[in-house]
Amino acid sequence: MTTTANTPSSHHLSPAFPGRAPWGTASKLRAWQQGAMEKYLQEQPRDFLAVATPGAGKTTFALTLASWLLHHHVVQQVTVVAPTEHLKKQWAEAAARIGIRLDPEYSAGPLSKEYQGVAVTYAGVGVRPMLHRNRVEQRKTLVILDEIHHAGDSKSWGEACLEAFEPATRRLALTGTPFRSDTNPIPFVAYEEGNDGIRRSAADYTYGYGSALGDGVVRPVIFLSYSGNMRWRTKAGDEIAARLGEPMTKDAVSQAWRTALDPRGEWMPSVLRAADQRLTEVRKGIPDAGALVIASDQDSARAYAKLIREITGDKATLVLSDDTGASERIDEFSHSDDRWMVAVRMVSEGVDVPRLAVGVYATTISTPLFFAQAVGRFVRSRRRGETASVFLPTVPDLLTFANEMEVERDHALDKPKKEGEEDPYAESEKEMEEANKEQDEDTGEQEEFAFEALESEATFDRVLYDGAEFGMQAHPGSEEEQDYLGIPGLLEPDQVQLLLQKRQARQIAHSRKKPADEADLLELPAERRPVVSHKELLELRKQLNTMVGAYVHQSGKPHGVIHTELRRVCGGPPSAEATAGQLRQRIAKVQEWATRMR
Repeated sequence: MTTTANTPSSHHLSPAFPGRAPWGTASKLRAWQQGAMEKYLQEQPRDFLAVATPGAGKTTFALTLASWLLHHHVVQQVTVVAPTEHLKKQWAEAAARIGIRLDPEYSAGPLSKEYQGVAVTYAGVGVRPMLHRNRVEQRKTLVILDEIHHAGDSKSWGEACLEAFEPATRRLALTGTPFRSDTNPIPFVAYEEGNDGIRRSAADYTYGYGSALGDGVVRPVIFLSYSGNMRWRTKAGDEIAARLGEPMTKDAVSQAWRTALDPRGEWMPSVLRAADQRLTEVRKGIPDAGALVIASDQDSARAYAKLIREITGDKATLVLSDDTGASERIDEFSHSDDRWMVAVRMVSEGVDVPRLAVGVYATTISTPLFFAQAVGRFVRSRRRGETASVFLPTVPDLLTFANEMEVERDHALDKPKKEGEEDPYAESEKEMEEANKEQDEDTGEQEEFAFEALESEATFDRVLYDGAEFGMQAHPGSEEEQDYLGIPGLLEPDQVQLLLQKRQARQIAHSRKKPADEADLLELPAERRPVVSHKELLELRKQLNTMVGAYVHQSGKPHGVIHTELRRVCGGPPSAEATAGQLRQRIAKVQEWATRMR
């Protein structure tokens, strides 16, 4: 059925969308949308940057504002710039439902009189910036730059946006993640210098995940982390065995991570099986809940879809790239009650499938920008009490991002003056470029770190929620793992925390009743694993690494050898998985060793 411009259709819109709501129906807007509108109308700026967490309803705000500006003849036409072809079409459909007609197929020449503007991609603007400059020079134009951080993806895109839209009457920039890992300036974004001398993006209105969570606008996210033993062969022919999450070189972390994600091992089938069990539990409260695997490349995506078919008996919707039919497959999945979708890039950002409630992060992209956008696919709330669950490999960067979901960040234009600080958001430009490439195509990364994945196994590691960590390691399929997979899908945020605390207490009590050789936990801690803040654990890990680094210079031994010796002497898992008590014990031990050598 085709929806006409005059027919409200909340079924096809984000739950944030207030229906056919031009300015004047502010009661239908969320509080933050109304607040942003009021600030804009009071100041009437030429440029306005709105930062709102994924799922909060940026489209609603932007189109309501566009409707007001058109109605009051401040502008005569609208140009929407989106990151992908799918989002371009999605914007045109959403605009049509409030009476703004945008042409998503525009390529050149005069625009048909039936349209009030166009929806294009950043790549399209990059190819023909003068075409769009001519259009905005001819008529008063509002330019909506959706997820504007993409305008900094390449120098050519940024320059093209500046050239094309510099003459625009009004520019509205939107983003859910204003930070970038590089220092490419974002067009039409104001930067202010802080006391530390670093220039950071200055938003005109900010609505972060923490605020949205408190308002019930987004779902709370439960992260379920899985570690396990990995074995692989390097290009030189050496076989390496390591535990996912333990201290390793950057190359080794990458290889262990990719070994885990190899569909031929046991890690991915175990995690997909657990995620499907979690989905079954969630669907008891949210009957149409769906799940999504975000894959690194097309071959992996196909293999994951095959695994899901074998595990569940149901076919998964496969979305390989931004090609013909991909948008239709996403739309079909969005409006069905099918359980699983597997995608490489199409749903990493902005695509609205509100029923997605379970996710598997099966990609090696480790930038905060991509992580935030990926998790954003699962946080769109439709009613109070819905929770989201995201399954992660135990990789330190990902655990840090998960524990800092509520931290609001701005895009820093300058690199920090101090070197050596452990800021997970201070990645190199090269890493960001690699992440952007990986979203689009296979990059030949396999040749960069040539290796062969030999073996992998999964271990349930911990649950991360609201900055705290819960649980201890357990075998897949164990009662302990089932306890966490069986958390109800409909809970208030404070109920989630309370239930996780109870689950952990029960897991510890249950494991203590068994003899050590029969305990399900692979590595029983010497003491109760306390619920401490992620910040405290991060500080203890940093302190341990600093002490080990100092001892390296004293002893001449490599970092890895010292960490292994500490584990042998003190017991317990790798430091990435150790309790606060275990970390303090190792810090004391390495201090003791250093004192003896003086």
